[in-house]
Amino acid sequence: MPLIALTGGIASGKSTIARRLAEHGAVIVDADAIVREVQSPGSAVLERIAAEFGDAVIRSDGSLDRAALGAIVFSDDAARERLNAIVHPAVRTASTERFERAFAEDPAAVVVYDVPLLVEARVDDPWELIVVAHAPAAERERRLVELRGASEQDARARIAAQVSDDARLAVADVVIDTSGSLADTIAQTDELWERLRR
Repeated sequence: MPLIALTGGIASGKSTIARRLAEHGAVIVDADAIVREVQSPGSAVLERIAAEFGDAVIRSDGSLDRAALGAIVFSDDAARERLNAIVHPAVRTASTERFERAFAEDPAAVVVYDVPLLVEARVDDPWELIVVAHAPAAERERRLVELRGASEQDARARIAAQVSDDARLAVADVVIDTSGSLADTIAQTDELWERLRR
């Protein structure tokens, strides 16, 4: 019943690793998808976000304006902490339910929690392994600008808003170096899968 945490900084290649593990048969629990779910229109979490940050972060259709909220929290540590205090408990509850359901359906499942904010929120959970997708900050900045269309300033701000690479690497049981080719990343992921299935 391995429960694996997969983390990495923004644009670190974490999603590529998660997709490859899913191809091998892992059950992927995606923290970002859960965040979107718990922040859906009409949810208690979204109501608390609106009360904390104002109606300017809510679109006319009642959904969260992620760009408006991001503009507030990526440049203000205290605001980000207030947001995390609202969102993290709901995400923890929902993700734990998914872990339990996956293992109930298949006691031999390999469950991988794809979670950007592991160090910030869940590092002490009972993970069998913590896997860190790692590429240098300069490479992640390049990916954000060239592949996702971010400005250099926005890319730097988003990287700076996350914990340091050193903090992530300090908790890693396995590091997958994603700074090389896609084939290199896939090969390292395949090696990880073999380790998990032993």
